[in-house]
Amino acid sequence: MKNVNWNLKEELIADLNEWRKRFQVIHEFVVSEDGRKIAAPVQKEDGSWTCCVNGEVWENTFERIRSLSFSPDGRLVALVKKDDEWTVAVDDALWEERFEYVWNLTFSPHGETIAVNVKRDEEYGICVNGKTWERTFLETRNCVVSPDGKRVGTIVKAKPTKERDLAGFAEGVWTIAIDGNPWSKTFVSVWGIHFSPDSTKVATQVRFGVTEYTIAVDGQPWEKRFGCVWEPVFRPGSADVAAPASTPKGWMAVINGTPAWDKGFTQAWHLRFSPDGQRLAAVVAPGFGKWTVAVDGVPWKRTFSEVVLPPVFSPDGKRVAAVVGEPKVKGSVVLKTEPNRWTIAVDGEAWGETFDMIWDPVFSPDSRTVVAKAEKSGKFCVVVNGRPGKSQYDNLFGSPIFSPAGDKLLLKCLEGGKYYLRVIPVSEI
Repeated sequence: MKNVNWNLKEELIADLNEWRKRFQVIHEFVVSEDGRKIAAPVQKEDGSWTCCVNGEVWENTFERIRSLSFSPDGRLVALVKKDDEWTVAVDDALWEERFEYVWNLTFSPHGETIAVNVKRDEEYGICVNGKTWERTFLETRNCVVSPDGKRVGTIVKAKPTKERDLAGFAEGVWTIAIDGNPWSKTFVSVWGIHFSPDSTKVATQVRFGVTEYTIAVDGQPWEKRFGCVWEPVFRPGSADVAAPASTPKGWMAVINGTPAWDKGFTQAWHLRFSPDGQRLAAVVAPGFGKWTVAVDGVPWKRTFSEVVLPPVFSPDGKRVAAVVGEPKVKGSVVLKTEPNRWTIAVDGEAWGETFDMIWDPVFSPDSRTVVAKAEKSGKFCVVVNGRPGKSQYDNLFGSPIFSPAGDKLLLKCLEGGKYYLRVIPVSEI
């Protein structure tokens, strides 16, 4: 991450107590990736809405503000309604085009591309950086930007159908449009759009019949059909596509339509490749009500009864961690009506401490240290290798960020109604 002063100890960015004195209503706060900006939609005395950034308000006012977010490059972006029309506001500048409605605010990884779904005159499309696709559709369902920011895709309804036209629906009316150009093939159902790391290919889940599913890549479905499939993932540095699929042996990973594991599971999903593409992890169920992580088809010995979230590989690809949830236990009694207890499991070993909530694990650059943001009893902290940090905060915005050397953490913290940016040595957490 650029422009971070890793020699900084602490900087007060904004006193939010002052904001609360100035505005009658303040909605949810958002923080930029580098932590140097904090913003929120605020309501003025006349009832109109605007955005406040580090204490400064935009000149424009609106009837409504939705999806306020900082782009990865630090611009403040929102979906706004002005004069009964919707558009996108970027750092207080409005796109020229106006719509009946806009939704699914989406950014490219570096923030140079902003895209949204739009509706106008009962037609649906995509608007990219203020320019709407020339081609519109009967319906659009999502908005996905490629890693290089140069391509945008959406699921579209390609053929009109009348109400209760089951035969027409069964012929397939859904497909994917990339940059306004729909695939020639249509399907009964389409779920998700996944670009390859180099942005040249697109994969998705498709359905042909009641129990006939597969993966389509650039509009061409795999020859092999399955009882069901979950979302696909591209192997880094390759055109290979992997996906969880229901096979006669159970659920397993398949690559380009061919089973990649010898053993099947009761369930498998959330496939993730290691950074070098050599290892493949997934959330699996070895049996009913038992969840764990499998790496290259080999499950951890430890299982969890409630939930395991998508696995996270370390930078060197040798370690895997995941958020796990278990029921609250009092003595020998499982309190099923109480909220789950949450922690992190690393390479099959769960941290001893549990929390009301915990966020995805973050590995240090050298892969040795694992940290996570956690909440307990209404307070937030940073957990390092299973040990809760000394300090507690009213809130932590986003997960901790390691310095390039891995010896410091960037924290975006709220204390006493004030928002601070802090850089703390890992050894002092």
